[in-house]
Amino acid sequence: MRPRERIEAVLKGRPADRVPWALWRHFPGDDLEPRRLAEAVIAFQGRFGFDFAKVTPAAGFMAEAWGVRLEPKGDEEGTRRYLTRAVDAPAGWRRLPVLDAREGVLAREVEALRLIRKGIPAEVPVLQTVFSPLSVAKNLAGDAWISHLRDDPEALLAGLDRIAESTGAFVRGSLAAGADGIFFATQLANPGILSEAEYRRFGEPFDLRVIRGGAPMGLAVLHAHGSPILFDCLCGYPVDAINWHDRGTAPPLAEGLRRFPGACLGGIDGGGVLRHGTPEEVRRDVRETLSGARGGRLILGAGCVIPVTTPGANIDAVARELGG
Repeated sequence: MRPRERIEAVLKGRPADRVPWALWRHFPGDDLEPRRLAEAVIAFQGRFGFDFAKVTPAAGFMAEAWGVRLEPKGDEEGTRRYLTRAVDAPAGWRRLPVLDAREGVLAREVEALRLIRKGIPAEVPVLQTVFSPLSVAKNLAGDAWISHLRDDPEALLAGLDRIAESTGAFVRGSLAAGADGIFFATQLANPGILSEAEYRRFGEPFDLRVIRGGAPMGLAVLHAHGSPILFDCLCGYPVDAINWHDRGTAPPLAEGLRRFPGACLGGIDGGGVLRHGTPEEVRRDVRETLSGARGGRLILGAGCVIPVTTPGANIDAVARELGG
């Protein structure tokens, strides 16, 4: 089967020739210029032959689009450190401009997507990374966002409206440039940060607005970042697959497959055995995951970006265990 056919089969609960899989990473430095990011993503996909290619823009790119300055952290994830913020008081949310995806940083990322889609075979779906409006708000205001939420919720809601409109434009621009869908990441669906009621007020309506506003859309994957997560709250989202840090937080993968009606993307210990183990240890880990999940609606992957220092031999070991 071709990658697109394999994923479609799993999403529909039909047999596939093998479990589909994908891994993704940051490309620090290269991710600040469309052609260099495209070349890096195309090379990564060509080297390992994943069943879909996730485009991973520069960390914090949405905040950067509103003028926030960042610098490389030099960490294994390839992320960046925030030097400035765009909102320092509740009144600032009402002054946020709505962004045009044809300009500035968003245009940079849409162009990278266009080049990536052009350089990857049509049989491989390409997904654009999109962050939830509330996650973007956190990055725009830093730690102050939570006090804004509690002290002046209407101001934050006004800002979320502008962020959602801008994010929706970015999604539509990415789909027009050739994306087959989106990888939608929420970083705050966490009961240690917000109650379920708070997330349903400040997170969910804007998440759904972005996801539904991308129609017609192909593949939609939801990524719930962090630990713990509001899994049941997210299970109702209109997405094809859900991805979370299943090796480090509840629910375990097998339980997630029972509770979520779509596909579950996970099962690989990206920051553990994949990064630090031997190829044989990686293969053993994959075997155990496949045995525990018992096939079904599984797409094999890590809980988040894999470290930039992950040995290529260990990624090859995943493919060999799958029979690829």
